Amino acid sequence: MDERNLDKALEIYSALITGKQVSAHNKDTGELYEDFYGNGEVYDIVSRLIKKLGLRLYEYNDSIFITAGDGNKIFGYTNDELKKIIGLRLNKELYLVYFIIYSALLYFYKDSATYQTRDYVRLDEMLKFVTEKLISITGGRGIFDEEDENAESFKAIMLLWDGLPLLLSEDSERNKASRGSRTGFVKLTFNFLISEGLFVENSDRFYPTDRFRALAENYFEEFKGKIYTLTGGAENAGDQQD
Repeated sequence: MDERNLDKALEIYSALITGKQVSAHNKDTGELYEDFYGNGEVYDIVSRLIKKLGLRLYEYNDSIFITAGDGNKIFGYTNDELKKIIGLRLNKELYLVYFIIYSALLYFYKDSATYQTRDYVRLDEMLKFVTEKLISITGGRGIFDEEDENAESFKAIMLLWDGLPLLLSEDSERNKASRGSRTGFVKLTFNFLISEGLFVENSDRFYPTDRFRALAENYFEEFKGKIYTLTGGAENAGDQQD
């Protein structure tokens, strides 16, 4: 093994693990991107290292990203860690955040074949979309069947969401993130996604980043599961924005 290639591979891994965008379009990491795809030994070292650590590598728009794989206790978050980071107390609150995240995924993508269908989502659109998805599960797909192992989780999410006001009060700041309203929960969720480099916000609009697009498009290839089917997946994802 060439020591220079090992050093270059470790440099690429270090950039990825610290959240940098290794991209052909980035002047600071463009050379690393070229080394990754242009040097077979560097590519093999980085790929093996990522696999051994239980990580996954995704590509989008001439950029590469890594994310923790399922059950990765070193690089992923536990439920308790996420509750602390986001500012939650109860498991059902965390389940609601998970559902909002998944709804955001479906809002932008029908499936891996259609790719991105929207440029951004407004706060009011996300509120409406989450409500529609919960109704589609609890009302039209029999999720409250006692034989369904996920029934209690979905029921808890629906009851929590249904019991929340749209805003804390008419005088409340529209964009305030909190556990006391539907608007607040959506803001809490997107604040977390923004902190993870998955969205950026501008004037009540949330724009997905290349990191989000890379994760989303690969998700449909690898992990499309029961919640995707329950929420309608390709059939019920949003139409093209005007």
